[in-house]
Amino acid sequence: MSIIINLDVVMALRKKGLSQLAQEVDISLANLSILKNNKAKAIRFSTLEAICKALDCQPGDILQYDPNTEDKED
Repeated sequence: MSIIINLDVVMALRKKGLSQLAQEVDISLANLSILKNNKAKAIRFSTLEAICKALDCQPGDILQYDPNTEDKED
């Protein structure tokens, strides 16, 4: 997919762990891990909003478009 999720980078910059962010965003650890590991196929705007609020960032800090990334079937 051409959309890259840089959630792990933003989390590291904010010094927030997966468990802490999952609790703040009220999302399961498994679903947050899928996002963090760039395995997600979709994200709800309400989830993205909650993540941005918890990490004090913009959606563009988390999401990146790379037209050179190959589509992979997992």
